[in-house]
Amino acid sequence: MAARIDALDRKILSELQRDAGRSLEEIAREVGSSKTPVWNRIRKMREAGIIGPSVVVPDPEALGFEACFFVLIRTSEHEAEWQRTFLKALRDRPEVQEAHRLAGDIDYILKVRVANARAYDAFYQALISEVRVHNVTALLSMEEIKATHALPL
Repeated sequence: MAARIDALDRKILSELQRDAGRSLEEIAREVGSSKTPVWNRIRKMREAGIIGPSVVVPDPEALGFEACFFVLIRTSEHEAEWQRTFLKALRDRPEVQEAHRLAGDIDYILKVRVANARAYDAFYQALISEVRVHNVTALLSMEEIKATHALPL
């Protein structure tokens, strides 16, 4: 069930999605309100679970993580124990930025960020040594065209 928020909450969320590091005063000015009501609304949205933790988003390429792979995984294993082992392996690897279980021919898709192809191969070898998979296809992203966490509020 979607949380109930009003137009001012949406404006505040839009501003926070743009840059949560700005001062409360700047955000209040942008949404046409004062600091105290904006702070109270932010606090209430945090308490309701609408707003999660505020994080810094570093530039991967500036830090040497120049290769982004999308990894398609098919498995013939669907037992609970296999799934627990697989999910733990994904959670334990910081290279995995996203992991999704899919409907259709592909069972899982991973977004893996590494320095280069050699680093991806090391990741791949470590993963398949821990968990049995039927088929793995790695797709190298040639260019990131759009990346955002912002929701269309």
